[in-house]
Amino acid sequence: MAVTTGTPPVRDVVHALRDAVRGSVDDSSRRRAEYSTDASNYRVVPQVVVFPRDTDDVEAALQVARETGTPLTSRGGGTSVAGNAVGTGIVLDFSRHVNRVLEIDPEARTARIEPGVIMAHLQRAAAPHGLRFGPDPSTQARATLGGMIGNNACGPRAVAYGRTADNVVDLDVVDGAGRRFTARAGAGSLDVVPGLDGLVRAHLDVIRTELGRFRRQVSGYSLEHLAPEHGTDLAKMLVGTEGTLVTLLGATVNLVPVPSAPVLVVLGYPDMPTAADAVPALLAHAPLAIEGMDSRLVDVVRRVKGASAVPDLPPGAGWMMCEVGGATLDEAMATARALAADAGTDAVGIFPPGPEAAAMWRIREDGAGLGGRTPSGAQAWPGFEDSAVPPERLGAYLRELEALMADHRVDGLAYGHFGDGCVHLRIDMPIERSGGPLRAFMEDAATLVAKHGGSLSGEHGDGRARSELLPVMYSQRAIDLFGAVKDLFDPRDLLNPGVLVRPRPLDADLRRPAARALPAASGFSFAHDGGDLTTAVHRCVGVGKCRADNHATGGFMCPSYLATKDEKDSTRGRARVLQEMANGSLVSRGWSSAEVHESLDLCLSCKACSSDCPAGVDMAQYKAEVLHRTYQGRLRPVNHYALGWLPRWARLVTGVPGLAALANAVLGVRPVAKLVLTLGGMDARRKMVSFAPVPFRAWARQAGRRAGDVRVVGRRDAESVALPVEAAGAGGAAAADDATGGARAERGAPRPPVLLWTDSFSDTLAPSVAHAAVAVLRDAGYDVLVPDHDACCGLTWISTGQLDGARHQLEHLLEVLGPFAVNGIPIVGLEPSCTAVLRSDLVDLLPDDPRATAVSRATRTLAELLTAPAPIGPGDRWQVPDLSDVTAVVQPHCHHYSVMTWTADRRLLTDAGAQFSTLAGCCGLAGNFGMEKGHYDVSVAVAENALLPALRAAAPGDVYLADGYSCRTQADQLAGVQGVHLAELLASHLPTASPSPAATD
Repeated sequence: MAVTTGTPPVRDVVHALRDAVRGSVDDSSRRRAEYSTDASNYRVVPQVVVFPRDTDDVEAALQVARETGTPLTSRGGGTSVAGNAVGTGIVLDFSRHVNRVLEIDPEARTARIEPGVIMAHLQRAAAPHGLRFGPDPSTQARATLGGMIGNNACGPRAVAYGRTADNVVDLDVVDGAGRRFTARAGAGSLDVVPGLDGLVRAHLDVIRTELGRFRRQVSGYSLEHLAPEHGTDLAKMLVGTEGTLVTLLGATVNLVPVPSAPVLVVLGYPDMPTAADAVPALLAHAPLAIEGMDSRLVDVVRRVKGASAVPDLPPGAGWMMCEVGGATLDEAMATARALAADAGTDAVGIFPPGPEAAAMWRIREDGAGLGGRTPSGAQAWPGFEDSAVPPERLGAYLRELEALMADHRVDGLAYGHFGDGCVHLRIDMPIERSGGPLRAFMEDAATLVAKHGGSLSGEHGDGRARSELLPVMYSQRAIDLFGAVKDLFDPRDLLNPGVLVRPRPLDADLRRPAARALPAASGFSFAHDGGDLTTAVHRCVGVGKCRADNHATGGFMCPSYLATKDEKDSTRGRARVLQEMANGSLVSRGWSSAEVHESLDLCLSCKACSSDCPAGVDMAQYKAEVLHRTYQGRLRPVNHYALGWLPRWARLVTGVPGLAALANAVLGVRPVAKLVLTLGGMDARRKMVSFAPVPFRAWARQAGRRAGDVRVVGRRDAESVALPVEAAGAGGAAAADDATGGARAERGAPRPPVLLWTDSFSDTLAPSVAHAAVAVLRDAGYDVLVPDHDACCGLTWISTGQLDGARHQLEHLLEVLGPFAVNGIPIVGLEPSCTAVLRSDLVDLLPDDPRATAVSRATRTLAELLTAPAPIGPGDRWQVPDLSDVTAVVQPHCHHYSVMTWTADRRLLTDAGAQFSTLAGCCGLAGNFGMEKGHYDVSVAVAENALLPALRAAAPGDVYLADGYSCRTQADQLAGVQGVHLAELLASHLPTASPSPAATD
């Protein structure tokens, strides 16, 4: 039984751990907040978090736990959806250090690994040998093998390769009594745990009748592996025990050959239950995977990711994605055709390896993440996440499950591993105030699963979410047997207590009901989250994609975590601390809490999480809101004034003739620059910006207007310029055709107007970008308009949390740009971060101003405009310049990627014939972040994630293409590389081009 008395104070446990363990031992409230939950609904605050350096540290921590009677929970990537990886005592995080692939044996087709190794890292290590680990859950880019072993993870291709248990050779473990042994198959292997062999022999009737009835039955302990007919395999039995019996130190696992020519068959059906009815016939063809996908899920992918993210599917409202293999492509295609013939549908698509098949799989992958919200956008919660039934019962089960959900008035997007009868489903359970609705549904759902001979868990384990319901599945004799096994391995109930045996109630320790509302005030409106920051931060349910390696995902999130590998610097870690701030017990000083500001300090405000996070967490917005509420009406850090007001200083310096040249000369003296940087709260290793001697708008008012390149217009002109421009006349666009690309537009024809909005960076710091944009837009046949007043978007005010100032800037911007947007004139932005403000933050800061919506909808990037169809885009009137002589390293700006997407830019460069490689991830400067004191080292480390290695590897003459002013500044300051904007690259290849852009050498 569990030890409930006589345990020493927490400080003594922490002290003992620090004496025994070489790795980090952290009992700070911030760290405990980060580890208070996993990817489940549960909040269990640990006493201390330990980051063992090696297995010796793990054994030392286990000894302290036994000596002090302190519970201990093992944790990998923290992606457990059932509350398997949270605990009240010591939490051991293996992912930080105990994470190596120790050996790949190609001949034996095995790998020796440490428990913290990321699944995707093992796949990369095995790939050169033509091998891979068979099970491949959707979280493989951040899930650890230790967690997969703990939960008996499966994934889409388990239908061919089996569960994790089916791929384990042996396990190096320590049980709750301190016995270290190697678990493997074979006679005598049960002797390492006294009494286990006799217990198994005495209960073979229960084991043979209630356990192992179908492959995805992973709820409870899988004691069927201990039966003599199954080889008395202790290693396989310990897989899926969720850290309640042993702590894993290492494992040997089997590897399988990578399929040489997998072919995808997509089958359409009237609905998902009908699709499920076809599974038994499909299994006869030995597929590698059979995945079910609902039309509503596809609709969500299309809405969130864009129509281009969804290729044409066969007709239907439910689809089955079946992958088949073969020794050759011809063999695989033959199997695909045979499978399709038995599928019971004429809606068939067959896709050999290639872009189309990859795009189809991306629908499924995107859907797995987007299933965290319902079709209406409501928050959907885990808990009933991965039920499974025998495949032949799947259709009937789905029909009754749909009826049950209707009875409880809940909704969710179902998908899953239909070849194994496993259904993934998150439900919009109303648990904001109480766990009552969760309990009511879960009890009825468990009864339904048991009725169909199924398992509450098909691959994620029982955890706190389902362990209490095991008596619905099993007889009392089986439940007692689980308890007896637990007592043999862990007699003091120290290993992950409250899970599987003597479980916590499924509605206890819920995170969401404990959180207080934080209603929107004078900052962001949080309209998508009911006007409540608490609801917004609880979008994070812990999926953990922010911890994923960009090599595995191709995403941009989360640059600071990739640099530090510290949970503190992941989007999830920050969200957990903000959730604890909303709770108010552990993080108790509200907006000014030190834990909150420590957590947000290294957030680059890159906004990548707003698109890469399946739940749509926007940490940049939350950070700005926290800084706003913390410092509202108070003196701010000096860098908020120095960097947050940069557009104001730039306008001041460039607004006086000759002052910019003087400022550049003075600040070019290094000792002076260092002094100014230091006094401004910036890192003295940085360089000062250079101000433009002639800002773009000053040029436009004088030389540009005289030459006919641009027209400077005021808000009162908006309605008149929206009409067709006269073919000739004073100020008319056609007057300068001869000098500016008239060959590309019919001489004398009206030019459609476009408003070139020059943000503060493009106006006062990098006007060459705006000049190039004028040349490109003129060549494309546009009448280029420039507003007669400054229109700052307030970006630097937003990033430093000065939201009152940002709103003031944006209100003025709407006065300037609003009339043009309302009259249907497209607005072209040049600086991606500023353009993103108009597309996103503008509407959230001024939700009641219809002009904000109009400006947001009218704003486009240069590439979006140039690739748009007529009448907005240039249509057939213009051909993109020939860039076939260009080889480029391209850095998409994080805000560009996250808010506007980089799709149009990719299409434009491809159509122009450019050869380019695209970097994934932030440059590291990120506006004010990399300039601020205390951020330099992390800024450089982030640059080393992708940018700096790519620049070092570039060939002489390669172009560094970066639309972001920060990205170009970072490359210049850290690598001495001069970057160019897309407008400059295009302008340099026009018939009347200036010299070619700077290359990376």
